[in-house]
Amino acid sequence: MAIARITKTGLAGMAVSVAFLWGCLISERYVVQRAGLERARALYNLERLRHGRQPQPVSVPRPLLPHRFNTALG
Repeated sequence: MAIARITKTGLAGMAVSVAFLWGCLISERYVVQRAGLERARALYNLERLRHGRQPQPVSVPRPLLPHRFNTALG
């Protein structure tokens, strides 16, 4: 003799709720991990700026050479 029964609608509602809860937990874990990576990157950039390291150019541009005109034409 059953005092209470779970209907199909109630069971579907519980399944949707559990799936939503797992989605929230997984997305929270992703957001926390991403925030940790961004914090580490920001600290790295601050440390790099504090020590004044600037990227060095690979090479210095060549000075422009004057054009040579053909003296036979004019």
